[in-house]
Amino acid sequence: MIRVALVDDQPLVRAALQMVITDAADLELVGEAGNGAEAVRLAVDTAPDVIVMDIRMPVMDGIEATRQIVAGPSAAQIIVLTTFDDDAYVYGALRAGAAGFLVKDMALEQILDAVRVVAAGDGLLAPAVTRRLIRDFASARTERAAPVRELTAITAREREVLTLIGSGLTNTEIAEELTLSPATAKTYVTRLLSKLDARDRVQLVILAYEAGLVGSPS
Repeated sequence: MIRVALVDDQPLVRAALQMVITDAADLELVGEAGNGAEAVRLAVDTAPDVIVMDIRMPVMDGIEATRQIVAGPSAAQIIVLTTFDDDAYVYGALRAGAAGFLVKDMALEQILDAVRVVAAGDGLLAPAVTRRLIRDFASARTERAAPVRELTAITAREREVLTLIGSGLTNTEIAEELTLSPATAKTYVTRLLSKLDARDRVQLVILAYEAGLVGSPS
């Protein structure tokens, strides 16, 4: 069972997600919160695997809540809820350690599938939006930053895998692209996370752009 917590200040949003999560055989709703401060407490009290987190909330927004949860004892993966005009907020969530993004107008079943993907540690969410946001974020960081870190710690094959991660491919797609088993592809991703001291896949995507492995968007 995947343990899920919902954080949104709109009761109707939580009610809709609560309904579909309750109906899913592999998901368990372990708690709900209406603001970021409640979310921080909820993460400790209920130990969810995945937290679906709104960004704009009273008392404490989703960015600060994400930052505090990531810095604390919880091992939860955090997915932020966003809209197309939320780019500045999403960049903040990236820096805070969010694992991915959902668009609020996505179908409920797509949101459940995204929760499963993040819980498995495979892939990014809402690809069209997420890739755009990460490309913009990575480009902005690269313009401000000092020369990028050399990736001397990884092998040539690991570099290939990192390039594909930066292009938004899932483990299954990486396996197909490089003629590997899915298990081997996942092993490469795990090694990259360890060698590059990256918390999650989103950080690997950003690193791939910063290292010049994936070209800037046109």
